[in-house]
Amino acid sequence: MGTILAISSQVARGHVGLNAVVPALNALGHEVIALPTIILSNHPGHGAVSGQRTDPALLGRMLATLDAHGWLAGVDAVLSGYLPTPEHAALVVEAVGLVRTKKPHATYFCDPVLGDDPKGLYIAEDAARSIAQVLVPIADVIFPNRFELAWLAGQPVTDVASAQMAGRVLETSMTVATSIPAADDALATVAITAEDAWSHAVARLNDVPNGTGDLLAGLFAGHMVNGCAVPSALERSVTGVQNAICASTGRDELNLIAILKGFDG
Repeated sequence: MGTILAISSQVARGHVGLNAVVPALNALGHEVIALPTIILSNHPGHGAVSGQRTDPALLGRMLATLDAHGWLAGVDAVLSGYLPTPEHAALVVEAVGLVRTKKPHATYFCDPVLGDDPKGLYIAEDAARSIAQVLVPIADVIFPNRFELAWLAGQPVTDVASAQMAGRVLETSMTVATSIPAADDALATVAITAEDAWSHAVARLNDVPNGTGDLLAGLFAGHMVNGCAVPSALERSVTGVQNAICASTGRDELNLIAILKGFDG
């Protein structure tokens, strides 16, 4: 069990961004310090949305105050998600640096929220470039979906084999790639290191609510901080996401409440 600094989006309704990450980490026994990069009424996929970005300067002051209290000294890992501007990416660099001055081996988990199929990029390109250039190289683990992996690596990703090739192009210890096409109309999540790769495939489902990528990142990070080996963390995380999807049939948001007890360490 540990303490994780999570930096991502927050919504008033639904389970995306921090609203997916924090419950998953809490259920795995972790304390979470959460900094919202944007506050929204709901996920934009529902249409009308209200909210605003959190000024990176404000986040920097909050980070400095947390540090002044001594609370960053207890942080075991940093997990970043939605970052709408280059300045937000720079804030994460600052956060990782502060944490690692106290715990040099603290893990940085980066969920590079850039875009998805079929729309492509859904953040500004300068923000996407900043994530690629300043965050991916310092990350221990990244969580790109199929589109994001292909965009970051600059090469096609069409199946598990090409995902492994693309993952090894990136300057991270581990890439956990999601939504990778697999045999029999399945989707695989693939954990890739320089020497090894592990894959866990599940049936492709329709009408999946938003937030599954956030949930996967939270679960995998939580299991890893708890000391799980990569194959076990991968299987548990994918199974947790699949259970959440199945529990959400007929709903427009992930139903995390129904399955929180299944997120055991």
